[in-house]
Amino acid sequence: MDLTRKEFLKVGAAATGVLVLGIPVSEKVLASAPPSTIVTKKIGEKTGICAYCAGGCGIVVGADGVNVTSIEGDPDHPINRGALCSKAQSLYQIRTVDGALNPRRVTKVLYRAPGAAAWQEKTWDWALDEIARKIKKTRDAGFIEKDKDGVTVNRTEAIAQLGGSAHDNEEAYLIAKMNRGLGLVYTETQARI
Repeated sequence: MDLTRKEFLKVGAAATGVLVLGIPVSEKVLASAPPSTIVTKKIGEKTGICAYCAGGCGIVVGADGVNVTSIEGDPDHPINRGALCSKAQSLYQIRTVDGALNPRRVTKVLYRAPGAAAWQEKTWDWALDEIARKIKKTRDAGFIEKDKDGVTVNRTEAIAQLGGSAHDNEEAYLIAKMNRGLGLVYTETQARI
């Protein structure tokens, strides 16, 4: 079978997306691939690294075609030796099913007013405006311009921030800049706790 470099890359990217990432492949890409290069068999179990934190725990992912069938701790991995935290155990819930998101995965903003029993569906614009409003209100109420000795400090101790260890350097940099701009003193990351 003769493949051009472009066809090889296209088929390789499609196969990687389907087998490893569970990304649905368009019909156009499938139609352009030679029939013998489309993988439809079970891939069984593959080892990987949990993406939730910087711990680097090993996982074993079971797959049947594009569907993830199980995720469990890798007993041969030196870090976790088969154990998984609750976050890693929930990796199974974010998988795709037949190329679509898990139907139980929350994809909309849900809000429950103080004292209310029912959840309300809200827009992202409403949620972001509400978060910004509450941050500003809390910051203004707890802002400290000068400490007890009269030294200018321009900070707030009323807000704390906890970042995730899955943030890359660029995200962590931007989060730190935002926190310092707001005057936050208590800023931490999950990786250090």
